[in-house]
Amino acid sequence: MFDKFKKNEGEMVEEKREENSVIEKEVETVIESTSQIGIGELMGKRAKLEDAIDYVGLMIKNLKEKRTLLEKDIEEESVDIKNLKEKLQKVSEYIDEENKGIEELAYKRKQVETEADEASQIINNLREKLSGVDKIIEEEGSRIKKVKESRDTIEG
Repeated sequence: MFDKFKKNEGEMVEEKREENSVIEKEVETVIESTSQIGIGELMGKRAKLEDAIDYVGLMIKNLKEKRTLLEKDIEEESVDIKNLKEKLQKVSEYIDEENKGIEELAYKRKQVETEADEASQIINNLREKLSGVDKIIEEEGSRIKKVKESRDTIEG
């Protein structure tokens, strides 16, 4: 970015030098004709001062242009950084939402596990009851067999 200013400044300085040499030749001509009373030297100094003022003016103009470009670059960077901060804020909010969702899922999973444990406990209780019923049925079946057998032996 600054290279183009250096290039432009170099071109302007070269143009200024060419103008200065033309002006110096004109001043020398004027000096020769007016040097008799000493005004020629004064005019030469004034011309050099005007050239210096013009050169300083160009430098100021270049500095203003550079500053304007820098301000523009800074403003663009500022906008980019603000956009980036907004995106990061959205990402942060998304992460917070996901963490909440994970916490809710963990809570629901724990509830399901509790219900599964309760169901398992009910199944175990029912197995025990069924085992008890099965034992009673077996015992009653054995008694009935014994009663039948004793009847058959009595009848026969």
